Amino acid sequence: MSTKYPVVAVTGSSGAGTTTVKRAFEHIFERQNINPVVVEGDSFHRYDRIEMRGMMSKALEDGAHFSHFGPAANHFDKIEELFRVYGETGGGQKRYYLHSEEEAEPYGQQPGEFTPWEDIPTRTDLLFYEGLHGGA
Repeated sequence: MSTKYPVVAVTGSSGAGTTTVKRAFEHIFERQNINPVVVEGDSFHRYDRIEMRGMMSKALEDGAHFSHFGPAANHFDKIEELFRVYGETGGGQKRYYLHSEEEAEPYGQQPGEFTPWEDIPTRTDLLFYEGLHGGA
């Protein structure tokens, strides 16, 4: 791990408490004046909500297995790239998966969509990843 640009990943299944742990870390970062870039694992899904429903329906019709957990449904390459680039340079790209109306409204988008990929802010102290596939 890079000491100049460290990556901290909290991983676990839905309901395992990763969001609670993320909130605890955010409080620690604030108290310690640490400037993290926080990245959520959901943003690395390959398909938005509507596309995913279509992929699941097609797989069911075809008698095939398709899971939102596997490599066919996720950008594992982009997670790996982000961790590598951040560790080397402090840079990289992220986006958001908009779960709800409340999250989507500021972006003028619909729930279940992604924001465009964007460069992460400069001069961060660490990258904090919370999601299912941090060890992928």
